[in-house]
Amino acid sequence: MSAGVSPDLLDRFAAIVGDKYALRSEMELAPHLIENRGLYHGSSPMLLKPATVEEVSAILKLATETGTAVVPQTGNTGLVGGQTPREGKSDIIISLERMNKIRDVDPVANVLVADGGAILAEVQKAAEAHGRLFPLSLGSEGSCRIGGNLSTNAGGTAVLAYGNMRQLCLGLEVVLPTGEIWNGLRRLKKDNTGYDLRDLFIGAEGTLGIITGAVLRLFPQPLGKQVAFAGLNSVDDALALFNLASSLCGTSLTGFELMPRFGVEITARNIDGVRDPLESEHAWYVLIDISTSDSAETAERMMTALLEQGFEAGFVEDAVIASSVAQQKALWHMRESMSDAQKPEGGSIKHDVSVPVSTVPDFMAEAQEAVMAAMPGARICAFGHMGDGNIHYNISQPVGADKQAFLARWHEMNEIVHGLVLSHAGSISAEHGIGQLKRDELAAIRSEIEMDLMRRVKRSFDPANIMNPGKVVSID
Repeated sequence: MSAGVSPDLLDRFAAIVGDKYALRSEMELAPHLIENRGLYHGSSPMLLKPATVEEVSAILKLATETGTAVVPQTGNTGLVGGQTPREGKSDIIISLERMNKIRDVDPVANVLVADGGAILAEVQKAAEAHGRLFPLSLGSEGSCRIGGNLSTNAGGTAVLAYGNMRQLCLGLEVVLPTGEIWNGLRRLKKDNTGYDLRDLFIGAEGTLGIITGAVLRLFPQPLGKQVAFAGLNSVDDALALFNLASSLCGTSLTGFELMPRFGVEITARNIDGVRDPLESEHAWYVLIDISTSDSAETAERMMTALLEQGFEAGFVEDAVIASSVAQQKALWHMRESMSDAQKPEGGSIKHDVSVPVSTVPDFMAEAQEAVMAAMPGARICAFGHMGDGNIHYNISQPVGADKQAFLARWHEMNEIVHGLVLSHAGSISAEHGIGQLKRDELAAIRSEIEMDLMRRVKRSFDPANIMNPGKVVSID
């Protein structure tokens, strides 16, 4: 692969999309060279904005022929550096922001077809306009795009009921590194015709091809919805309440989010319009979301019965049930703002991990002890999707600590937290992906046969190694 890209070759790439959509200036490129947390700052001579699948195809064909590295980028909201070009290299960025159309909505078949650059919030609105629900919900849904959601197998707050993007996708359209176009936009729920190529590209983080279109699953809009916020004494009580909720509510339980006292405190302190919903303080909290297919009264009865039994069993110390749609949104806004609320507190070392649901209390207790022993004064903000075992185990710097000195211990804290995760047969990446951040760690924890199989897949699809090199798995 060439170390640089000549001006003549850049002109050839620009000719594919037109000079207007080939950005070269430092000012235009700057927002695309750094990721959300500021951990990675790459370099690039050009960003291309194709408008059609054919233009993407022409770009990748030329890239393979000339050994030019490319980095797909959609909303640039990723959290592991998967969408960021490499530092000191000449990776060309391919943005899908112009490929943002909703191609079709079929409410009878419960499917929606969208471009890879369609914004998640716009997909949600298009489904809602036809009386349907696209359930993926993320804090970045106003800017993240479907191609990136699929490439990272995004999860979000509704995985408990609907699954992650792998479960929400029926078919894909993908441009391969060679420029070949695979039209797999099938709308079938059942299709046992050989290898499922779709699953290779979902979660591949743009290392095997560029997702330019997708068939997404839709669901009927729930007719009843209720949200409650409960204060608890322990994570063990949260697990017991979750088991009770699963038994009482079944598939109507659409959200069960766990939050610590520290997380609620900083969100109320740092996010405008957020306040603690309960009068007294509690060690832990859960946000419970129930959605029913028949009526609001059914959702209300379910929530009331759940909390009453939770009180009687001693799992729940206090609780509030939202009395309006505005209050439901306010409770969810607090949960969804918890990541942003950590920024004013200084440095934050992040972990996106998952463990079997039954082991969440043990993992949380062990991690608390180990982290505090290694870093006295650290403030732990461990929150997330209790119902599927996905915990965002974030560590905020001690009060008054030097931010850079704190962040320099990132890998040390990773080793502690990830070591405990693996001891519980968990995963070091639940929904954010591998990217640059966890690439070397992945190679260290996976078996040699697993890594070899991944490298074989990468070489098969991308023998020239031009697709997002240096991410997920290395074949250099």
